[in-house]
Amino acid sequence: MLDGFTAETLARVQFAFTVSFHIIFPAFSIGLASYLAVLNGLWLATRDRVYLNLFDYWKKIFAVAFGMGVVSGIVMSYQFGTNWAVFSDKAGPVIGPMLAYEVLSAFFLEAGFLGIMLFGREKVGDGLHMLATALVAVGTLASAFWILSVNSWMQTPQGHAINEAGQFVPADWWAIVFNPSFPYRLVHMVLAAYLTTAFVVGAVSAFHLLRDRTDPESRRGFSMAMWMALLVTPIQILAGDQHGLNTLEHQPVKVAAMEGHFRAEGDNQPLILFGWPDVEEAEVKYSIEVPYLGSLILKHDLHSQIQGLTEFPRSEWPPVPIVFWSFRVMVALGFAMLGIGLWSAWARWRGRLFDAPWLHRAAVVMGPSGFVAVLAGWITTEVGRQPYTVYGLLRTSESLSAVDAPAVGASLLAFIVVYFFVFGAGTFYILRMMGKRPAEHAPDRHDPGTSRPTLAPHFDPDVIPQE
Repeated sequence: MLDGFTAETLARVQFAFTVSFHIIFPAFSIGLASYLAVLNGLWLATRDRVYLNLFDYWKKIFAVAFGMGVVSGIVMSYQFGTNWAVFSDKAGPVIGPMLAYEVLSAFFLEAGFLGIMLFGREKVGDGLHMLATALVAVGTLASAFWILSVNSWMQTPQGHAINEAGQFVPADWWAIVFNPSFPYRLVHMVLAAYLTTAFVVGAVSAFHLLRDRTDPESRRGFSMAMWMALLVTPIQILAGDQHGLNTLEHQPVKVAAMEGHFRAEGDNQPLILFGWPDVEEAEVKYSIEVPYLGSLILKHDLHSQIQGLTEFPRSEWPPVPIVFWSFRVMVALGFAMLGIGLWSAWARWRGRLFDAPWLHRAAVVMGPSGFVAVLAGWITTEVGRQPYTVYGLLRTSESLSAVDAPAVGASLLAFIVVYFFVFGAGTFYILRMMGKRPAEHAPDRHDPGTSRPTLAPHFDPDVIPQE
């Protein structure tokens, strides 16, 4: 023990800490890579210099975020050998090849064409540069494919056999890769990445519009971000609903913890909006409920019964308060994103999208919302899977290496210090880059005939059409 913490608890905290830092960078780079591909394609199609300036602006931010994601991912992976060696031994024959496929088919693709995307436009020509930019975007999506397949197999394992040594060995790779929760998790995460990027782009653009609402790059960036918020957020809410139905089928204990359902309420399961889950008393105290809505959301039927936590052994319960609240944070931010999207649509319809300072202030405040929602969703998924690493088959307590609490605690403290210093500096540098207008990042190019006239620095906004 170390100050009351076991080696297992400290190892779990250490993995949670490192993966929390890591997950925000892929979530950003997946969406930003696709955004860069769209910007580059629009530049080639229209020769509008605004798109090129936006591309040059965001590609530098992408490069820094990509680098930070690589570093944090490498550090995180070492913990499989140091703290979770038993898990690596037992699950390695299944997850090891899939992680290798991720490196070979995704990371090499990203890294191989990243240099061309960042520095090669003047050297390889527009066509090959566009291909490289698209392949970087494809690489980020392929990386998400394999990582989420691994995670989904741990949530809904199938397609394996167990040998005499107690190891999970592949029996059907198709079933392993395309396990029951994988399609839902992939769609949900990729859409979350796109929304994360949209709200960062929207926040940065809104920040500059508050300073100068005539800035053409900020106007274009804000318009594109708000279109994404308006169109993708409803799809994400629908995808989340379908993912929830899948989770209810395969992990009913997790859903019961998410919803705060300790007991089945007959054919009238309410939706608990807020309250405090009391695990000892097996009830949600001070709850605010909406009758029948829980049944409607979870079963799409007003008169359906939902299993409660008390129908399962307490040893199978996840940490209920954490799952309960992280789920509500994620859902609340999703509806807040929808609200911003609808607000922007109303402002656009009135012709005031770039002359709506309160909308711009709200967009700035919502800038980190995607990251927070991704973290809340990850906490819901991973903490809700407890007490298992491979759901229903391998418990977390059985996955730990033979390590002492003081050793794990010392490495955890070292991670905290180093991470806050290194990633704090990287984040500060990204924010400094975002603090400058996109046009300030644009390199000098003397290419007459390839760009169309853009908005002048100062003009009468009443005679300029909306984007």
